[in-house]
Amino acid sequence: MFRNKKSDSSANGAAPSAGPNSNNSIVTGTRIEGNIMAGSDIRIDGELYGDLDCKGRVVIGVDGTVNGTITCQNAVIEGVFIGKLSVQELLNVRETAKIEGDIFTEKLIVQAGAIYNVNCQMGKITKSSPAASYQPKANEVILT
Repeated sequence: MFRNKKSDSSANGAAPSAGPNSNNSIVTGTRIEGNIMAGSDIRIDGELYGDLDCKGRVVIGVDGTVNGTITCQNAVIEGVFIGKLSVQELLNVRETAKIEGDIFTEKLIVQAGAIYNVNCQMGKITKSSPAASYQPKANEVILT
């Protein structure tokens, strides 16, 4: 009697599609080896071994681990990161974070208690900056 007669995707058993502002998530217990391209924000509570190119914000949760290269707009690191990180705006390193590698960011916050063993270059990232033309060292392995 009051039911909407329009058909929806859940009525036929299909999952509804994600909108353009949906968040991506790699949950605890999930391990990914390979590259990820994300058009929106992503949260990592599992493990990623590879490269991540994100058009939004990257959050590595307390239980999250990333070993590889990340390029993103903003980042919040609470877990473990090893590799190269290029952040166009703000990098927020929380007290539970453990970071090693090369960091390129415009702005930086490092909370007391964080382990931050990096080479860090700050300033606006442009196409001619070292972050854009980064080449691995002879003894460095980049996972793809």
